[in-house]
Amino acid sequence: MDRMLDPDPASMDTEAMYNQLLLDAASREGFPMSPDAAKDNVLQVVPKPGFCLKTKDAEGKKIFINVCHADNVPAPKDMTDNELLKLLDSEDPFGFRIPMSLGEPHAELDKSGNGCTAFDVVVNPGFLEKMKTSEVFRAFFLSVTLEGIEDKYNQTLSRDWILLKNKRFVGTLPEQRIRSTSKPLIMEMDNSAPALPKTPKFDAEDLKARGQTPEYRIVQDPAEGHPEYLVAEINLPKVKTVNSVTLDIGEDRILLETRSNVYYLDIYLPFYLLQDECGAQFNRKTRILTITMPVQPS
Repeated sequence: MDRMLDPDPASMDTEAMYNQLLLDAASREGFPMSPDAAKDNVLQVVPKPGFCLKTKDAEGKKIFINVCHADNVPAPKDMTDNELLKLLDSEDPFGFRIPMSLGEPHAELDKSGNGCTAFDVVVNPGFLEKMKTSEVFRAFFLSVTLEGIEDKYNQTLSRDWILLKNKRFVGTLPEQRIRSTSKPLIMEMDNSAPALPKTPKFDAEDLKARGQTPEYRIVQDPAEGHPEYLVAEINLPKVKTVNSVTLDIGEDRILLETRSNVYYLDIYLPFYLLQDECGAQFNRKTRILTITMPVQPS
């Protein structure tokens, strides 16, 4: 089955990309939902102000990020500063994930009456308090948030940001639609999974003609037992646009080819997929293709 790739991360559901960085939430209290929201299994909540960050885009225009909180957003794993620093130095720097909800940009006026843009990002209130006392967690969160905005809205933001001392938010805080159920975090595929069938072998000339095998990894969710999802991350540093990539997702197979035979990947999976529900997106900044693949129940 040929799968269309989305060339623009801004048009994708943010769950699919970050991993980091998945923008999910879980319901803890009953909030009124519109019929459309109930159909999509989401809650409508008004964020509460926390603190505000000021930065600039590539054109020098002011950008404000309102860091807010809501009880509906789950807290991340409890961790000390030293544990986070050790994790960031490890081979799995994305092992710590922050549940958050990133709203749409909205036009506002700064204190001088000039136009600016504001983004609202909502986190758990307990985690907001942790950021107020921990520079390590605050810096990590703001780095993740800036990268998330850049990828989702195709912007470049300055890292010379300033925390506003006397202003908790800029403009208004519109309602946000937050998912009332969240998917488990993606974890590494465990070693107890069935062995992968061997990829067909080709001689050196065949491999050269087909292209270089890219670096990739496959993870499963949940980490143990039969997974609900498989996620493949394929590193394609020589690819500038997805228009040059052809992706075929089979019942238990991923076949990727590129124009001019730059890359070629043909791998079999140890589980059967729900092909029609599979999706893929290409991050033009990191040059990583992420494929999300729901797995057929056992």
